[in-house]
Amino acid sequence: MSRGPGRRATLPAVSDTLIERRELLDEAGIARALRRIAHEIVERNGGTKDLALVGIRTGGVHLARRLRELVREAENAELPIGIVDITLYRDDVFEGLPKPVVGSTEMPFDVRGKLLVLVDDVLYTGRTVRAALDATMEFGRPRGVQLA
Repeated sequence: MSRGPGRRATLPAVSDTLIERRELLDEAGIARALRRIAHEIVERNGGTKDLALVGIRTGGVHLARRLRELVREAENAELPIGIVDITLYRDDVFEGLPKPVVGSTEMPFDVRGKLLVLVDDVLYTGRTVRAALDATMEFGRPRGVQLA
């Protein structure tokens, strides 16, 4: 039920409970925000030299791919992209998950000396970021790590 940016929509009742949903950004707003993030990543690092994106499975992978495409369009540069699954690196992995599902981790480049940008769809308490840092360090020590 899309009502436009910042507008409220009341969703159907689920067992006598109304659920309110807010749409913060529509499709065009998300595209603008991602374009801005891609430009800021390049500006902050003075270009694309030694820069790589690492998507945190699952939501961050899609965003990292979109950011890579936007950097390619703006800078005519191809950033390496990795995918990290943090399931077994979380401190709460066995709480409530008797059989955690572990996805693949793909790091098709040497992380040593690179500036890594960890990409995820939600940055909240930092637990996922800490787990992603631990998982990434299994592949070597990067020069620096940033979050997007």
